[in-house]
Amino acid sequence: MKNTILIVEDEEDILDLLEYTLNSDGHECICCVDTLHLKKILDEEKIDLILMDRNLPSGEGSIFIKEIRKEGYNTPVIYLSAKDSSQNILEGFDRGGDDYITKPFDTLELKARVKALLKRVNKNDDVLKYRDITYHSLNKVFHIDGVEKNLTSLEKNLLLEFLKNPNILLSRDILLARVWPDSFDKQSKTVNVAIKRLKEKIDPDNTKNYIKTIRGEGYMLSSSSC
Repeated sequence: MKNTILIVEDEEDILDLLEYTLNSDGHECICCVDTLHLKKILDEEKIDLILMDRNLPSGEGSIFIKEIRKEGYNTPVIYLSAKDSSQNILEGFDRGGDDYITKPFDTLELKARVKALLKRVNKNDDVLKYRDITYHSLNKVFHIDGVEKNLTSLEKNLLLEFLKNPNILLSRDILLARVWPDSFDKQSKTVNVAIKRLKEKIDPDNTKNYIKTIRGEGYMLSSSSC
């Protein structure tokens, strides 16, 4: 079953690249250069994902998303924007975004993030499994090698975010926005401390290297212990 992605981008060369990249990955695309007719499209078409630029001739893309969220539109949104500061990224999440990719972008990363988000919203499995980590959504319990881990609610939410996005780099800003959405103290050190404690609980011997630190960029759930 194909997913339909609504691409909103006013630069023609980028729009063509996005359409080609996502078509080649098996998706159907509807392309727009502004937000003027987007609500009509959302009302008439089954849109699985919106890929939204923020600098548009018709207005700021994230403001548009914030407004339609108030009206009950809940289609998942990935912002694709040259606005790349920490404040810009957090602002995007605060205005209803589900993910954020900065320009210039890598097409392989784009496809991976689209795939991860669509999987997250389309799939409601009772069990998620990666390597020897298993998550049971019914009772919100994690097991590693069959042994239940005693994690705090924050640690569970943090590990679940990684489990839903394996082998995808998650920046500190993205983790702050997803795991600490209502926090007034949004600081990178908050993420660093939480991940350090989580790693001590799920890998006390430091031999499995589940969560890798990518210096200067963020963290990634790794497919190997190397």
